[in-house]
Amino acid sequence: MTKWLAALAALLLAVSCMRAALAVQPGTLRPVHTYSIVARDPDTGQLGVAVQSHWFAVGSLVPWAEAGVGAVATQSFVEARYGFAGLDLMRSGLDARHTLDALLAADEHADVRQVAMIDARGGTAVHTGEHCIRYAGHLAGENFTVQANLMLNAGVPEAMATAFRGAQGSLAERMLAALDAAQAVGGDLRGKQSAAIVVVGAEATGQPLQDRLVDLHVEDHPDPLAELRRLLVLQTAYGFMNRGDHALERDDVDAAVEYYGLAEALFPANLEMQFWHAVALLNAGRTEAAVPVLEKIIIVEPVWQELLRRLVAAQLLTVDEQVLVRLEKTVLQTQEAE
Repeated sequence: MTKWLAALAALLLAVSCMRAALAVQPGTLRPVHTYSIVARDPDTGQLGVAVQSHWFAVGSLVPWAEAGVGAVATQSFVEARYGFAGLDLMRSGLDARHTLDALLAADEHADVRQVAMIDARGGTAVHTGEHCIRYAGHLAGENFTVQANLMLNAGVPEAMATAFRGAQGSLAERMLAALDAAQAVGGDLRGKQSAAIVVVGAEATGQPLQDRLVDLHVEDHPDPLAELRRLLVLQTAYGFMNRGDHALERDDVDAAVEYYGLAEALFPANLEMQFWHAVALLNAGRTEAAVPVLEKIIIVEPVWQELLRRLVAAQLLTVDEQVLVRLEKTVLQTQEAE
């Protein structure tokens, strides 16, 4: 009963605030026409939103998500209160359907809104206003909704749903597959400009930065979806790097070397990943394996040699002085040969 009363109080407050705000600011309609997906992974409980639009920095307006609470996409003529008020209401205990219904009832411009919500239990709600610019529509499935407006062609939600259901991998990868499918059938009538993806955990940890598992934005790019996918792979690689660092903190050098290797495999041209992999090898006493890697790095960018010296000075690297001298000679010989 107490939880129900709290939810009711939050609902009344949110509706009242939304009505007051919309009455004071009737001219704040922002035309962020787009396609998006909100979804939940039933295996992990993760929640997410992914979006692409021909609008600058779409990620600052459309996607909203909170670990253990829900996710929201607010688009067409954007009203951000669907985001923060929607999360407030779902946090108080309302499901997605009742949350969206309440906020729509308080919005005099609901006819131009397109809003989708998913709660932590996988309940969904989605609305496409009758005056959203065609082609506009949505489709709700188990643990997801897809929605689009101002599309070049009809059938975008259907293509997104099919792609999401058939995709493999993480929630983020599956949502990106849905966005790719939307673009493949024509996408936004105006073209492409920005994209974003947000994924949060199944439960709040009390540490918001840890709860936000993926938070990537492409603000202005000729091919935002390709760039967003590149960033997701890069984040995955740096996630392996972070695991390697944590392994070193536990003095588990073998695990660190393995994680650094996984990161390097995703981005083999990234010198920093190669460098820390080599440092882990040095700390493990695997000098002969580390030196050739460091030689290649330092020949390309000699500044990494200085970082080796600084790591030794900071007692973060244990290595024989002769190894450092050997690397310095390699650099000198290369420079002289050039």
